[in-house]
Amino acid sequence: MNRLERLQQQLATEGFDAFLVRDTPNIAYLTGFTGVFDEERAHSLLVDAQGCVLHTDSRYANACKQAAIACGSPVQVDDDAVPYTEWLTRYVSQGKLGIEDSMPLAEFRKLEKTMSQAVQLCETSRVVNTLRQVKDAAELNHMRAAQAVTDAAFVHICRFIKPGVTEREVARELNNFMLAHGADGLAFPTIVAAGANAANPHAQPGEAALEVGQCVVMDFGAKVAGYCSDMTRTVFLGVPNEHLSRAYAAIREANEAVAAFLKPGVSGKQAHQLALDVLEAAGFGGTMGHGLGHSLGLEIHEDPVLSPRGEEALQVGNVVTVEPGIYIPNEFGMRLEDFGIVIEGGFEVVTQSSHNMLVL
Repeated sequence: MNRLERLQQQLATEGFDAFLVRDTPNIAYLTGFTGVFDEERAHSLLVDAQGCVLHTDSRYANACKQAAIACGSPVQVDDDAVPYTEWLTRYVSQGKLGIEDSMPLAEFRKLEKTMSQAVQLCETSRVVNTLRQVKDAAELNHMRAAQAVTDAAFVHICRFIKPGVTEREVARELNNFMLAHGADGLAFPTIVAAGANAANPHAQPGEAALEVGQCVVMDFGAKVAGYCSDMTRTVFLGVPNEHLSRAYAAIREANEAVAAFLKPGVSGKQAHQLALDVLEAAGFGGTMGHGLGHSLGLEIHEDPVLSPRGEEALQVGNVVTVEPGIYIPNEFGMRLEDFGIVIEGGFEVVTQSSHNMLVL
């Protein structure tokens, strides 16, 4: 069953006559079009039991039509130069129309005024996003390719890093390498942080020069065919002191313990708690304030999550990160992140870069 058929089945189950998709990542997922969409919210996809129609404008229409032909898609492309609300009235005159819960309130109010009173606008909860939680073979291939670029970038950057270069120079080198070696784009803004700055999990790379005795956190990822990779590695400039060594051993143990624990039926909450337990046993309790991990795909943060709010059981085809970290304000921070796939009976780690302590 393809992606559109899965959505059509869901609509029938929930009693919807049609479903309106406005989120561009959801449209990219359902159509399967690659190399077509950017971040602009310029598209609408209407799905019902008979098929689906994509409304777009002249900037994207030809590329969408070519993509539909290339992948044998049943999606009909309509580039009529009218507002999508007016376009929608031509296809939906009555019945229950499902609306994504991410739609801005102002847009929803406009729909209420435009649509016939015979159309019932029905709020929904993450319908397409839920379908996206289980990745298919094509998606996984794209993500493996993205991670291969990311792993290669790590090998390269370890030859580049030395005392005196700045965080920003390291980030720029990582970005340039990924873009020059197969990435369509960056999965997210690259994080490079050294010393006390690394105690901020989402630190911004600055002009601080790297120094001997520091650990350097690098969190980065590539995109291939619109799909993300995500990896964090911590390296050391010079042999680390005992405190840094113990901290690194703790995050490595937490990462590997969770990877061995993950399988269908385990919840994200359980995985998160296991990582906390390992860190506490090593003497680093209370040093990781963020969730252990998240899913990724067309977006860098998707569901399910490995965190206290991850109540649902993981299932085959989920893709999640495992990224335990230790953060000591005004001293240092470190993190070790891989991503992998939940498979029958376990967890396949996609990231290939070593967990061994790397002293540069």
